[in-house]
Amino acid sequence: MAAPRTGSPSAAPALPTLGGKKSSYRERVADALRAALVAGELRPGEVYSAPTLAARFGVSATPVREAMLDLAKEGLVDTVPNKGFRVTAVSEKQLDEYTHIRSLIEIPTTAELARSADRVSLEALRPAAREIVSAAAAGDLIAYVEADTRFHLGLLALAGNAHLVEVVGDLRKRSRLYGLTALVEAGRLLASAQEHLELLDALLDGDEEAVRKVMTRHLGHVRGLWAAPGEDDRHVGRR
Repeated sequence: MAAPRTGSPSAAPALPTLGGKKSSYRERVADALRAALVAGELRPGEVYSAPTLAARFGVSATPVREAMLDLAKEGLVDTVPNKGFRVTAVSEKQLDEYTHIRSLIEIPTTAELARSADRVSLEALRPAAREIVSAAAAGDLIAYVEADTRFHLGLLALAGNAHLVEVVGDLRKRSRLYGLTALVEAGRLLASAQEHLELLDALLDGDEEAVRKVMTRHLGHVRGLWAAPGEDDRHVGRR
């Protein structure tokens, strides 16, 4: 299945497989739905029925319903009896807090990898970095978020701390990148996507300071270029 492009919500996305692991179909549907939430393709406050989402993603309603129940347990959506699921709003304050915690964890951890990670493990992440660039060029936001998650969690995993990866993974699920659509339309997302290759090259060069600078700039986009909520999103986020 081809992933939906910005501005064509009726197309069905290819279901992602995060981190190269073998997942159940239900887990893959949940991954795709999470990516759609993070990318802002599923809007806060909106109610979505399982059949509607199933048609959009090109799958049957049952795995969508099961996956949305999983997301409800994670606090990403609320169940609406006899209607479906309402996307949980995230306030500006919450997004600031998530990004702050991520910067405290990800910047020093990634910088340390410039000295500790081996070249083979780092090079193994290059396909994911290229997928991010390709998704940005195609305006495929769900594929962009999925590949971005796979790249960064895979990178952090090289530090050997599974709990750290779990914490960052949870923060990423809760974040919202409402500005991605506008960046695609303005042709500016590609430049941000290419930072992943820049980061990888700095790591392979063993340049810890360069890695720190790229990561600081990169995470800054989360509450800058990549956030940029519209007026409706700001209103919902303050409820």
